[in-house]
This record gives sequence, structure tokens and C-alpha cells, in this order.
Amino acid sequence: MKFAHLGDCHLGSWRQPELKELNFKSFQLALETCIKEKVDFILIAGDLFDSAYPSIDTLKQAFDEFRKVKEAKIPVFLIAGSHDYSVSGKTFLDVLARAGFCTNVFNYEEKNGQVYLFPTIYKNVAIYGYPGKKSALEVDEIEKIKFHDSPGLFKILMLHTAIRDAVPNMSIKAVDDKKLPKVNYLALAHLHINYNKDGKVYSGPTFPNSLLELEELGAGSFYIFDNGKIKRQEIRLKEVLFLNLEIKDSLKATELILEEIKKSNLKDKIVIIKLYGVLEVGKISDIDFAKIERHVKESGAYVFVKSTSKLHMPQPEIKLDLLDTENLESQIIKRFEEGNPSKFNDYIYQFMRILQAEKSEDEKSAVFEERIISEFQKALKNEI
Repeated sequence: MKFAHLGDCHLGSWRQPELKELNFKSFQLALETCIKEKVDFILIAGDLFDSAYPSIDTLKQAFDEFRKVKEAKIPVFLIAGSHDYSVSGKTFLDVLARAGFCTNVFNYEEKNGQVYLFPTIYKNVAIYGYPGKKSALEVDEIEKIKFHDSPGLFKILMLHTAIRDAVPNMSIKAVDDKKLPKVNYLALAHLHINYNKDGKVYSGPTFPNSLLELEELGAGSFYIFDNGKIKRQEIRLKEVLFLNLEIKDSLKATELILEEIKKSNLKDKIVIIKLYGVLEVGKISDIDFAKIERHVKESGAYVFVKSTSKLHMPQPEIKLDLLDTENLESQIIKRFEEGNPSKFNDYIYQFMRILQAEKSEDEKSAVFEERIISEFQKALKNEI
């Protein structure tokens, strides 16, 4: 038996046209590889689309690729993810299914407080699936999963969620995988990581879905199960050049950035410049990004992306009646609350504590972000 496991394709994501195109081409290459490798079937473990209602252009492109897979007589089995899931239960995954391009394997009934999944049978394989939902709402439900049995068949469970084993010691809401039914292969997506342990596999995104992921992952991926061997397939259409530069003087920043860029070969690369620091001289608008982009494109780069979210102006001085260094934070908050009355002021100290959390040295950005979001959700549980 030979099958492919994809997830987190996020078709239609990225604002930059060049990166949106790369995202689609990475998905296209993954399917081409599946056809070339003559897999028996393909699993897509959620977030095929970046939205429950993708654009017409995105749908047309996706339909064209699924048509090629159907012509190759390779069935596709999928579930919705947290992005392409809809509370109404209606998404464009249903349109793909009705066109005969795929089968949504989510089929269940609730009984005695448990969630019983029905299998989708294909040859000697029983495929079960449960979708991802917004704000990790699927976690509690997944831990109640039971199977309508399929004795003697190779069992696959597709989930779009975080499992505890993949994020140990992290305070994010995650499924205790020890509570899951026993399967031969657990096909996972949602965490944009590469993880393969004891038949539990996170596919990774077919293309990175943020600047952080481009920096950390550098490429997309999916997996092929080939008679018991699980092989990671990397998808790298373009190399990524990342420049992290501290800027203190924006008047000199343009030349500093150009000087650093000229040290590297930019030909056909994704060039990403991340600026950080506190400006002591000038303003962010003093940096001539048009000149920088012109040089980058003239040097043959595929696309240029800049990030200034970590570049700040100096904070204005806050005058306090009594300067008490030990209670300075409290004084600032009190002064803010006096001028901005709100029931949410009660959360200020909790939010500050959450935002003080630091990313562990070996912690992936996606996991760190999930952990922070989870902490905010816990703090706001009575408001949501």
C-alpha cells in the first residue's frame, strides 16, 4: 500500500501575488509527485483552502489540479481544517466532493456522550476523520472519539488539531493522543511542523504560510507512506534569503540595507528583510523602500518582502505625579484606566503577564503563537 498525506495547503493565502503563486505551485507539485509515484490514494488533513469561501480563481485552479488526479484514477480523502471549516457545515469542500474529485470522510453520530466515527472504506483501508474548528473547539470533542469498528482493515485517522505529544510542556489546548483509538496511521495537520513519530505524522504546510514560517521552514512538505516506510517529501521551488537588521538611524538605513543586500546573490530568491530596533534618529518613512525594492528586482530576485513590525519609534515620556520606580507599571495602568473606563481593564495585568512569555529556544513559532493564543482564550473564557 502506498498513499500520500498532505495538509495545510492554505490555497488562496498570501497577499503578495508572487507568494500566492508559489503557494499554489507547491500544491500543484505535490499532486504531480503523487501521480508520478503512483500512490493508491491521497489524504488531505484539513486547510486545503485558506478560507471556507475561497475566491473563484482559487477554486478554478484547485479544480484543474483535482481533475488531473481524478484522470489518474487516484481517489482523494479529506477533512476540513480550522480555516476551511464552516459552522454551518457547508464549505467549498462539498463542491469538490459533489464534482467527484474527493470524499469528505467526516461521518459521525453522537451517542451516550461519545462521538462515534463511521469509516470510509477503500479497498483494505478504513479511513476516519474529524475536522478542525476555530479556536481549538475540536479538542474536547476529539477526546470523546470512538470508532464504529472495521476489523481486519488498515485504520487511518485524519485530524486537524494539536496533539499533546507534539507540543510537550506547552500550555496550549491539545488532544491527549493516549485517549485516541488505536490506528495504524494518524494523519495530522494544523501545527505547521514536521513531525513523524510512531505512525503519528504532521504533514507540514505544502508552502510556508507566514514570514516566520519562511524563515524557520524555508520550504513546504508532505509525506508518502510506502509499505510501512514514511518518507518526507520536501517542496522547495525557491530559495529564501532572510536579512534581520537592527536600525537606529533611519536616515542612514537605506544605504545600510543596500550594503547588506549587495553581499548576497539574489537571483530568483525570495528576499525578506526584517527590520527591528528603536529609532534614535529619523522616522520609518525616511527609509527609501522603493529604492531598495528597485535594486532587489534589478538583481533578479523573485519577490521582495519587507517587515517593519519590530521597528519602533521611541515611546513618549509619561509624566507621573509621583515617581515610584517599584510601582511605575501600576501608576501607568491606573492613569490609563482613569481616562479609559472599561470592564476589560480588569484583564490588563493578565494580558501583560501573557505577553511577557518568551519563545523557548527549540519552540517553533507556530507552537509559540498557538500557546499565546490559548492563554488569551483561557483569560477571556467568560467573555467569549
